[in-house]
Amino acid sequence: MAKWLKWTINLTILTALIVACGVIYLQSVSNKAVILNCSSELFDRHAQRADDGKYYLLVDVLISSGNAQINYRYFNLDGSSAGTILMQGEVQNMELNRMAYNVSVKTKTESDEVDKKHWPEHMKYLSYISSLHFSESGRHNLSIEVLDSDASQDYAVVLFQPSNTVCGCRIVNSRI
Repeated sequence: MAKWLKWTINLTILTALIVACGVIYLQSVSNKAVILNCSSELFDRHAQRADDGKYYLLVDVLISSGNAQINYRYFNLDGSSAGTILMQGEVQNMELNRMAYNVSVKTKTESDEVDKKHWPEHMKYLSYISSLHFSESGRHNLSIEVLDSDASQDYAVVLFQPSNTVCGCRIVNSRI
């Protein structure tokens, strides 16, 4: 009887240790931040001159502990700022089969250093569509989908919706 009790206690302790190690491992993997630095060249096909309507877009993405921050930064060809939109919210879910993050944006901050009429068309559209969602439901939902990636090269091609933007991204840190 004493041998049976010792083995039961030992197996119980071993099982508890294995479960504790598993929980610690899963938390360390799930808490790893995703950091992407993305860029894209924008072109307004309705612009009059060849250089009009050309802008550069930089998108910085930080996803950590269920929170998300997406910072859209727009630049003119000369490198001067054409405006910014900063969005913050929560990751609602991650679709592993599509490698996509669905984010519910709670707050949005738009730059006021550049007059809205001089904003790039993409920025005007992103501002409009997100404001429309905020006024309807108090939240703006967006998705960040990895279309292709090469972790060995620290590179990914990412689609941002509903802004319909495809960017080349440098993977700074990721679970991709």
